[in-house]
Amino acid sequence: MSPEPRRRHVLAAAGALTLGAGAASCGPRPEPELPDVPDITLPTYQPLEGLAPDLVGNADGLHDAYLTVPEQLISTTSGRPITSGTISGLTQTFQTPPPPMDRNPYWKRLNSAMGGVLDLDVVVDDYPSKFATTLASGNLPDLMWVPPNQGIPNIGPMLDAAFTDLTDYLAGDAVLEYPNLAALRQDSWRTAVVNGRIWGAPIPSTPFGQVYVGNPEVWQEVDGFTAESAAQFLEKCQELSIPGKRWALEPFLPNAFHMIGEWFGVPNGYRVEEDRSLTAAQQTDEYLETLEFARELFAAGAFYPDLNLAEAPQLLTNGTLAAMVSVGPRGAAETRLNNPDLLGDILIPFPAVDGRIPTYDMGYGTVGFTPFRKTADEARIRELLSVVDYLSAPFGTTEYMQVNWGTEGKEYTVEDGNYVFTEAGAQNVPGLQSALQIMAAGEGVIYNPIPEDTRYIYECEQELLPLAQKSPIKGLYSPTNSRLGTKIKTRLDEARDEAIQGRGTIDDFKAALRDWEEKGGKQILEEFSELLPDDVPVTPSNRV
Repeated sequence: MSPEPRRRHVLAAAGALTLGAGAASCGPRPEPELPDVPDITLPTYQPLEGLAPDLVGNADGLHDAYLTVPEQLISTTSGRPITSGTISGLTQTFQTPPPPMDRNPYWKRLNSAMGGVLDLDVVVDDYPSKFATTLASGNLPDLMWVPPNQGIPNIGPMLDAAFTDLTDYLAGDAVLEYPNLAALRQDSWRTAVVNGRIWGAPIPSTPFGQVYVGNPEVWQEVDGFTAESAAQFLEKCQELSIPGKRWALEPFLPNAFHMIGEWFGVPNGYRVEEDRSLTAAQQTDEYLETLEFARELFAAGAFYPDLNLAEAPQLLTNGTLAAMVSVGPRGAAETRLNNPDLLGDILIPFPAVDGRIPTYDMGYGTVGFTPFRKTADEARIRELLSVVDYLSAPFGTTEYMQVNWGTEGKEYTVEDGNYVFTEAGAQNVPGLQSALQIMAAGEGVIYNPIPEDTRYIYECEQELLPLAQKSPIKGLYSPTNSRLGTKIKTRLDEARDEAIQGRGTIDDFKAALRDWEEKGGKQILEEFSELLPDDVPVTPSNRV
C-alpha cells in the first residue's frame, strides 16, 4: 500500500486555504446567508467484484486487509480515459518533487496507459497561495484539488462560480457508470457535498481517528499499555517516569487532550441532543473533567518538558517517550521506521471513571475532493469523470498499480510477497504518486510488508469500532464557522492549554468559553443544527 499524505499536512493546507481563498477577491463581502440546502441522493455504493482481501472489511469503516500482495490483479476500466489529448490539473506533493514529465519514464508510461497527457502543476510548498492566485486569474486547470472543507470561506459561492456541478452525473445510480467511483463509501461522498450538490469525487483517507501508540518494551514494566481508569493511567505514567531520562507522554497538548477526552466520553466535536440541537464538545461536563485530569497529568510530570518537541517518533522508539499520538491505528507499524524490530502498541479507550462509557472519535475520512473547471460540455465532463475514475482504482487492480507503482520490472518488482521499488522507481514514482493520491484515490486497505503488523492493525480497528463516534457535522457548511470559527476557537484552545500547564485556571477557561459563545459560537451551533441531516443520530449516552 502506498503511503497516504499525513493528515497534519493536509489540514495545514486546508487551514491556510481559509486565508488564501479569501485573498482571491478584493473589497467588502456581504454577510453570507445560510443557504437553502436541497436534499441530496448520495452516489450508490457498489463494491467491486473480484477483489480478494485476506481479512474482509465492512461498511462501518473496517478496512480490507492483505497479508501479502494479490496474486492476480483485476481490471476495473475499459479503454483509455483521456480522449482529448491533454488533461491539466493543480495538485500538491508531500514527497520530494518528481522529475519533470519529459525526464520521468514512469510519468510517460502512465500517460500512455491513460491515452493522453496528464499535465500536472505539482506544488511543493504553499498550496493555498497557488490555489488562490490560480482561482483569481480565472485561468483554471481541468482538475483542481480542494482540501477538506473545514473552514474554507465562502466555499459554496466559490464552487458555484468556478466549478462544475456534478450532481446529475454522480447522484444515485448515475455513478454506476464509473465503477471505481461507485466503490467509494457514502460516508466519503458526504465530504464532497456542499450546499446539497456534489462537486467532485472525494479522496478517501483512513476513516479512523487518532490513537495513542506506545512502546511495548517500556509499558511492559507496568503490565502493559492498558488501564482500567484514568487514575490507574496516571499511576502508570508516574511509575514509568524517570526524571530527566524518560517521560510517559509526548508534549503536544491538543492531541493528548483529545485522547484523554475519549476516556471521559467527550463527544466527537458536537453532541446531538434529543431536540436536534447541538452542544459543542467544549460546553460539556465531560470536557471539564478531561481538563481537570489533564492538569493532574501535567503537574505529575507525565509530559516531555519541551512542548515544541519535533523528534517524538525517534524518542518513542528509543524509550525516552513511552507513548505518542498517531494519526490512526496504522501508526503502530510506523515505529519500524526507526526500529525495524519494534511494533507499537495501540491504547484502546477505557472508562476514565466508574460508570462511564468511553468513545473513539472517527476521523474526517477524506483529504478533500477534486472539482472540475466550470463547463457545460457534457463530453468533457464525462472524460474528466473517466480520468478520475481511473485514478480512483483501489489496491488489487491493474489501474492502481499503474498509478501508484508503475510498471513491473521497470519501477517495481515483487519480492517475498511484497512490492519493492526498483532504483528507478524510488526516484521517479513517490513525488508524483503523492500528487496523484491527493487528487483521487480508492478506499484504503491495510497492507504492510510484515503480515503480523497488518493483522494487529486490523484487530485494533475491530476493537475500536464499537466505541466509534462520527462527527455529526461532516460535510456541513456554516457561514459563521467559515468566517470566524478558527479565530474564536484559537483563543479558547489557548485557554485550555494554559489551564493544563497551570498557567491558567479552570475559571479562566470557562470565561474564554463564554467569550467563544458570544462572539459566534452559539451562531455556529444554530447554523449547523439547522442543516443537520435526519439520518444523523442523537448522540448516545456515555453513562452505563
